[in-house]
Amino acid sequence: MSRSWWTLVECRGLVFTWLFATHTVLYSTSASGIEDTLEAHEHAITDILSSEKLPLSFYTFNSDERWAEPLDSYWLDFSNFILRQERLQSPKVQAFGQWADRTLSGEPSRLPLNDSYLRIGIATESEYGNVFQFEPEVRFRLDVPTTKRKLRLVIESESDELIPLEERQRDRQLTATERTSGTSTGALRYLSQIGESINLSNDVGVRLRFPPDAFWRATAEKYWQAGDDWGLRAQQRFYYYHQDGWGARSWLGASRNLGMGWRFWSSSELEWVHSDRKFVAGQTFSTSKRINSRSILTPRVGVLGESQPNWRTTSAFADLTWRYRLHSDWLFADLIPALTFPREKNFKDQGSILFRVEMYFTGSINPDFMN
Repeated sequence: MSRSWWTLVECRGLVFTWLFATHTVLYSTSASGIEDTLEAHEHAITDILSSEKLPLSFYTFNSDERWAEPLDSYWLDFSNFILRQERLQSPKVQAFGQWADRTLSGEPSRLPLNDSYLRIGIATESEYGNVFQFEPEVRFRLDVPTTKRKLRLVIESESDELIPLEERQRDRQLTATERTSGTSTGALRYLSQIGESINLSNDVGVRLRFPPDAFWRATAEKYWQAGDDWGLRAQQRFYYYHQDGWGARSWLGASRNLGMGWRFWSSSELEWVHSDRKFVAGQTFSTSKRINSRSILTPRVGVLGESQPNWRTTSAFADLTWRYRLHSDWLFADLIPALTFPREKNFKDQGSILFRVEMYFTGSINPDFMN
């Protein structure tokens, strides 16, 4: 028994000695390796990464131009000006929305659903026989949620029901001079629900002009899934303007995924124009594909019609929109070649190509303006 105990002590001593020797060797090796690595890194930083040590193939200019000052250019000055404006103006738009929200709600904090924005851009269009001419564009919305009874203050540079249907369908093809001269509106919007799925809003406001034009509008909207593939959205709107009378609009949209990154959209719209005592209608089909994180491609075809003097086609159109995100999530460029076939031109093709650069000053977090 004593012999077995002594044998166990000898074995443990040998194991301890072996572990100590191994640890000493590894520690010395690691220390020397770390020193070698630090020394190698020190030499790499001072000798390899300095501008004098880099090979000439690293540069895209001649060696005598290595320390030359950058040349000023119109494009460099313009791009720096644009970037500086976004940094300066976006906080102002956000701060104004927050101030209006706190003032109307009487609360010390604001709700996160502030959709206020300011869109500023320049656009140029070339048609048959015409040259490019740049024109400025400005649009805005102050959409302020308050914390009492789902009430909002909505001030817009233009309202949908004041814009003709054909112009709404071709909005991105048009420059500011080709659009109807809109009037800004201000309204208080009350949000509610019918059941659990229909969203209802009632607006009471005025057109911001002299003399003011009071109006009321009600909008009901519902979204639902039709099977596994189709998504449907329906909207019904009634409105009344003191000077223009009443009107109504029905809209139905459908979309589905086509695969390979493509998505299909269908839009059907019917509107009653009280001043002309007629219906106008539009049908549009489009597809869209996000090519990458910066660009999206959207081809469209559409047809428009009216009920007076009888149901007939008034025009047809086709266009292709290529939207490119120039910088961050607020600076975009559009290139839109289009063909229009109006009845008043005996359906002869009217070709155009539009180029637009647009900035979005907004307080929203990561707004998706790609569509």
